[in-house]
Amino acid sequence: MTKVSFFCQSCGNETPKWHGKCPACNQWNTLKEQMKTKVTKKRVFDFSSSSLPKPVQEINSNCEIKIETNDDELDVVLGGGIVPGSVILLAGQPGIGKSTLLLQVALKIKTKVLYVSGEEAQTQIKIRANRIGFEHSNCHVYSETSCASIINHCKENFDNNASYNLIVIDSIQTLYSDLIDSPIGSVNQIKQCCAELVNFAKSTNTPIILIGHITKEGQIAGPKILEHMVDVVLNFEGDRNFFYRILRAQKNRYGTTDKVGVYEMKSMGLVTVKNPSNIMLQNRSSNFSGTAIASTFEGQKNFLVEVQSLVSSAVYGTPQRSANGFNLKRLNMLLAVLEKKCGFKLGAKDVFLNIAGGIKVSDPSLDLAVIISILSSNNDLVIDSSICFCGEVGLNGEIRPVSRVETQIKEAERLGFKKIVISSHNYNQKTKNKIIVIPCEKVIDVYDFLSKL
Repeated sequence: MTKVSFFCQSCGNETPKWHGKCPACNQWNTLKEQMKTKVTKKRVFDFSSSSLPKPVQEINSNCEIKIETNDDELDVVLGGGIVPGSVILLAGQPGIGKSTLLLQVALKIKTKVLYVSGEEAQTQIKIRANRIGFEHSNCHVYSETSCASIINHCKENFDNNASYNLIVIDSIQTLYSDLIDSPIGSVNQIKQCCAELVNFAKSTNTPIILIGHITKEGQIAGPKILEHMVDVVLNFEGDRNFFYRILRAQKNRYGTTDKVGVYEMKSMGLVTVKNPSNIMLQNRSSNFSGTAIASTFEGQKNFLVEVQSLVSSAVYGTPQRSANGFNLKRLNMLLAVLEKKCGFKLGAKDVFLNIAGGIKVSDPSLDLAVIISILSSNNDLVIDSSICFCGEVGLNGEIRPVSRVETQIKEAERLGFKKIVISSHNYNQKTKNKIIVIPCEKVIDVYDFLSKL
């Protein structure tokens, strides 16, 4: 018996007829028509737990034992390694390097690994492994899209005391389950396959890493509940036109989400970047207006980046606002502050902003460098390349203090900068540094200081 149902692509809710807005999650235009066939099938496996409630002090926790991946940046983001029995979701844009990163982990980790690929044949994975560098022979490649076949294979090895210590699924959107009748990649299929894999991981204490696709809006494809079902959600970010990638944790049940990892894409694969400041600034331009160096934090990693701006008269009437690597709404807010509180007439001018290196920065301490680069381009004022900036800008044009400013001052001093401009609220006269610290209270004070140089 076949009937037509409508499933929400956001929350997975099923309704018998189409609605413009999902009655469950109130999202617009998310209901998709699917043919549903009523079938009766038995479960191909059952790992139902029969444990009884225990006092919390009697529970033996093994979360302290973590599997090291031999990837320093990934271990830092995960909080020391992979926790046995955990389920990790790695998401990112197509071609960003998700499969390359996890294949490197599978080849380098000192344990038995099953790499399951639903997108590539075994020969394709072998070609990439040869390019990366084959380091150990305990990585097994399995091309399969049936979730039941994958779990049954892992269960057989588990029963024969030859279990895998890590399972990589590339990707969760390519798997299907025989227990439901929905197209591959649909909300129900993704949710069911993830539930079966989570059940297997928790029952056998086997960690699983899932690769997830993202939509054109930048969200992880599939139901939002997918992110709640897994233990760790990692985002792999970057621009495919540039070489640098940033790995950050959006959710981590076993550690903090403040750590980030920086990678560089090369012909042999992804290489960890130990000192991102040197790389971001090695090709910086000097003696040009519209550039400023910012000292900023991404997670708990401090590095300096070059902010580039171009301000010109609007030709087509309506001024254009464009930002690469920086939040466009925050750029509009900073332009409004310059117009209203600082007296700079930018309302009829195009403003283009770019963070060099193709990385995205969300730290508010970048505000001051963004404003200075805009004013530098607008007034053709060349900023001395030995000065860097660190400060958040408020709506009244004041420079607000930022956290961990001592670390940012030391990083700027280590890289050879002569001066650093910070908020006067962060200034500590007792601290002695080789670099000259310039405290300022308002944006206009910084501009006056730079104009006199």
